[in-house]
Amino acid sequence: MKKQNFEEKNERIRLAFEDLKKQHPERLKRRIQLSWSNWVFGLEDLEDSVKRLEKAGVRFIELHGNHYGQDLGYKVDRTLEVLKSHGMEVSGVCGMFSPDNDLSSSHPIQRQAAIDYLKREIEFTSAVKGTYLLVVPGAVGRPQPYDNAEFDRSVESLKIVADLFLKYSIKAAIEPIRSAEVSFVHTVDDAKKYIKAVNHPGVQRINGDVYHMLFEESHIGEAIIDAGEQLINLHIADSNRRALGDGSMDLDIIIMSLYLINFNREGHFVTPEPLGPLANPYSAMNFKQDKKALDLLVMKTVSYFKEREEMLLS
Repeated sequence: MKKQNFEEKNERIRLAFEDLKKQHPERLKRRIQLSWSNWVFGLEDLEDSVKRLEKAGVRFIELHGNHYGQDLGYKVDRTLEVLKSHGMEVSGVCGMFSPDNDLSSSHPIQRQAAIDYLKREIEFTSAVKGTYLLVVPGAVGRPQPYDNAEFDRSVESLKIVADLFLKYSIKAAIEPIRSAEVSFVHTVDDAKKYIKAVNHPGVQRINGDVYHMLFEESHIGEAIIDAGEQLINLHIADSNRRALGDGSMDLDIIIMSLYLINFNREGHFVTPEPLGPLANPYSAMNFKQDKKALDLLVMKTVSYFKEREEMLLS
């Protein structure tokens, strides 16, 4: 029986991975670095989140970019103290862009809010020794476009702060998001076009997300390979945006694709972000969630990822 199109694509990736194992086993010795995006934990003290990740064997955390104003968000000294006491490091910071701080907004006040927000988060990311800061070109939770100039306004806004990424040695990671949540930049190819338009050495990386890829890309593995060297972080959840292993996502193909682009190197992370199938996922940051359920969510996801990774590499 003839394979379906996606099966043929899967097979090409499997064959390439098997060839990599045979020809370059040294490239498979280092495992992929797991992080965790902690804003999915909602209204929880940072130390509680860090303790949970430490117990699950996760050494990196992607911090919630919660500096929405001068008086809000994690304080550098306490953050570093909590991280150090539990042997945790920062992978990066998850920038949060709503209609209130939208790089592409038709309202200049909201564009300025996004610019000011980025200034605070870039400085914070550097202070806590993060590698990247996630940037969304248009507001999450606003799937309807303002007009036909929002791409250009977003590019212009990001250019204003682009030098700061170089000054603080932080990598801007552009995230494509599904069209049900944002009005533009939905695919890896869209992110590349946006990066090209910004045309700045401080804005060259991509933050992928397999849940958004499931809706917007023709094949997740191929999209990862297409992102290639530009991919610095990959958000991950199962097909239902819940714990890995609870849906139908082909995790093996994702892992193989990551090894094919040498993603198991320093400064690159796979970061679970299981939010559930919310239309506006940002609402999760304001919930008080069940701690036992979060413990199980982390343990299931981390153990399943590591189990599949070891099976593929053995």
